[in-house]
Amino acid sequence: MIRQQVLRIFPFLSWFPLSWLIFRGDLVAGITGALILVPKAMAYAQLSGLPLQFGLYTALVPAIIGALWGSSRQLATGPVAILSLMTAAAVTPMAVPGSEEYIGLVLLLTLLVGCIQLFLGVVKLGSAVNFVSHPVILGFMNAAALIIGLSQLDMLLGIPKGRSDFFLVDVWEMLGYIPLTHLPTLAMSIFSLVLMLAVKRVAFLAKSGVLVVVALTTLISALIGFEHKETGRIGDVVTPETRELVEEYGATAQRIESMSSRIAELSVQLRQAEKEGDHRKSANLRYRIELMGLDIKTAEQENRHRMRGIHKLYFVRTVPMEGQSSQLYQMGMAPAEDRTDGRRWHIRKIEQDVLRLSGGGEVVGTVPAGLPGLRIPAITVDGVLQLMSAALVIALVAFMESISMAKAMAGKTKQRIDPNQELIGQGMANIGGSFFQSYPASGSFTGSAINLQAGAQTGLAMVFNGFFVAVTLLFLTPLIYHLPKAVLAVIIVLAVTGLITPRAFRHIWKASRADGLLALVTFAVTLLAAPHLDKGIMVGALLAIGHYLYRTMAPRVAILGRYKDGTLRDVKYHPDLATSTKVVAIRFDGSLYFANIAHFEDAVLGAVADNHEAQFLLVVGDSINFIDSSGEEMLHNLVAQLQQSGIEMVFSGLKKQVLDVMRATGLYRVIGEQNIFSTENQALLAISCRLGEEDDACALFRS
Repeated sequence: MIRQQVLRIFPFLSWFPLSWLIFRGDLVAGITGALILVPKAMAYAQLSGLPLQFGLYTALVPAIIGALWGSSRQLATGPVAILSLMTAAAVTPMAVPGSEEYIGLVLLLTLLVGCIQLFLGVVKLGSAVNFVSHPVILGFMNAAALIIGLSQLDMLLGIPKGRSDFFLVDVWEMLGYIPLTHLPTLAMSIFSLVLMLAVKRVAFLAKSGVLVVVALTTLISALIGFEHKETGRIGDVVTPETRELVEEYGATAQRIESMSSRIAELSVQLRQAEKEGDHRKSANLRYRIELMGLDIKTAEQENRHRMRGIHKLYFVRTVPMEGQSSQLYQMGMAPAEDRTDGRRWHIRKIEQDVLRLSGGGEVVGTVPAGLPGLRIPAITVDGVLQLMSAALVIALVAFMESISMAKAMAGKTKQRIDPNQELIGQGMANIGGSFFQSYPASGSFTGSAINLQAGAQTGLAMVFNGFFVAVTLLFLTPLIYHLPKAVLAVIIVLAVTGLITPRAFRHIWKASRADGLLALVTFAVTLLAAPHLDKGIMVGALLAIGHYLYRTMAPRVAILGRYKDGTLRDVKYHPDLATSTKVVAIRFDGSLYFANIAHFEDAVLGAVADNHEAQFLLVVGDSINFIDSSGEEMLHNLVAQLQQSGIEMVFSGLKKQVLDVMRATGLYRVIGEQNIFSTENQALLAISCRLGEEDDACALFRS
């Protein structure tokens, strides 16, 4: 007993004692998994809107904590594509991706996700995940995978990224930029894709293929000078119309920043006024904040429109004379006598008076070396309220992804999985990660499969995996400076292609049209609501619960007749069955509770009304698993009503839990012990005897 309690608190103690063979297998599995995890972690961080090192941070602390306190010995906790996208979708409307405010909100989101998972695990609500049905998850996963793939278009083609509140609008905008495709970036994307597919076919390279491609493309990028970045000033733009557009953008951006600072000041004054109870001042400040917020939204919309125009412009850059700065001419407008550097430049970003120019492909750049420092998430009431719904959905999706993989592996390793302990492990992993600059993590399909294939026997494999990631952060980050972001985009696209499963839709449709429709609706809502992915899964979950309630509110009530083999069957499907004018037999395929008692009562009274000569009503109750107080009250009244009409209500096949309720409330006595039977055959025999149909069976029954 004491051992069980200790193992529940410290489940990793069950790994010990370790043999040398197990230790060696875990070490090999940990290193093998880390070789693949490092580039994928950076790719997923790119998807989440965070600096790339945050992917490595998420592959470090949560991975170790999840292995130590989870129940699965092969589950690999870390960054995954779905959660990366959901993180970006939850926080992007609140802050600029990559900014300090954005990072702070992501850490708060991670903490909330961990707390929700830990709470559900501690109170043993691991089964709560069942409220999100398989069709809902299928529709959500397919839509999310499609969104993830399409979101990488800008990186794959080297085109500007769409910026709006609707993902499909962004995709449409990016499609308009296709004529501006950066050919070297497209070539790098195609080359890395072909190379990754090729190395998968080579047996000894299959497991480390991603790392091989990353190393090779990084080397090529460095040798050919794939990246070209420069800075300029707004005054360097010579073409008048373009310069005016850029100046308007810069001035509006400064105005937005000024208004944002003013809102922050007014918010401080508002909190002080509310604390002092000055309602008039509070109302005035609140009005000014709301008005200024509307001005900011209008200005941001104007700048988004301007940036679309700026993104479509390409420039040539003059070679400066000594003591002068380079000048930027719109493509095709440079004077013939001016010498240019021969590159085609475009404006990536405008920061106050500074232009960030790009004349080549995007690369990872400088990744800060060193382990993640302790950073306590900033907890604010507004932040918690705004992120709570997204945190709840992410927590459930993360756990479903983790537990499904854990159960699949347990079937092969014959290991027992405790869903509640897994929730605790995942919750602690995210809580711990939130203090060390991680974003929400969950069990990874790819990492877990590699662990299993590489021979991992305990969670120590993920501890070794984390140590390798730490070594990468400490010593190897300078080596990935020239890694093209297009390669990371290809890694992401290949990772999510396995989540797009049209065959699964067809399979569900064949099994149940309602479930198939539910999966399609969830898919469509998720796609249309993107980037607000939580809406898709919440709508799907509500529809699934609504469909379940609808089915249980009106379960099938079958009028029964005698089949040729002596069994009772539904006359709806067997219209030639023998029936009796004096006995009506029905079967109720559901539990009796408040939502369906009216349906049951109407069915019984309707059956009696259709058979005026009936003296007995037999209820075959094999399918009644539960009866609540409303159901008991309805039966009580119905039995009395039928008795007054000269009809005896007889029951067969009632389960113990139903009979216990009847005995406790006195309904058993009202019905009468003589009207309750174990099987329908016994009930029909007794009814036959009461009707005076004397035979040898009746004599035997009476004895």
